[in-house]
Amino acid sequence: MSEIQEAARTLGQQIAVVEARNAGDLDHVFATIMQTHAGALFVSDHPLFTGARTQLTALAAKYAIPASYSFRDLAVAGGLMSYGVDLPDVHRQAGVYTGRILKGAKPADLPIQLPTSMVLTINQKTAKALGLTIPLPLLGRADVVIE
Repeated sequence: MSEIQEAARTLGQQIAVVEARNAGDLDHVFATIMQTHAGALFVSDHPLFTGARTQLTALAAKYAIPASYSFRDLAVAGGLMSYGVDLPDVHRQAGVYTGRILKGAKPADLPIQLPTSMVLTINQKTAKALGLTIPLPLLGRADVVIE
């Protein structure tokens, strides 16, 4: 978080951190976001947000807050965009490791694997609903564009 705060200061931006501990906190979180007049929202990759994706994206739409998420599922559910690991690729890697272990490899001897593939998803329908125009260079870099 300190690195994000430092990057924001460098760019002349402010960041407000608002936390939710459960899905019931989301209404309060969005009320706080509206009070601070935030121009955008970044949602972390916490499992709470994946589980509450419908509620979360509906609140972002209700309050017309451009929101970026860590998982493609949230952009598909109506969020503006997502950038994060390619979950099917991560699951394939887990399958390869499982196969190695089933063939006798000791888990402690296997190297730690980091995700090798990231996915940028842009939801053009949501952008239009928010009155936003996504720059063509960004659209060109997107792995998935939802029309």
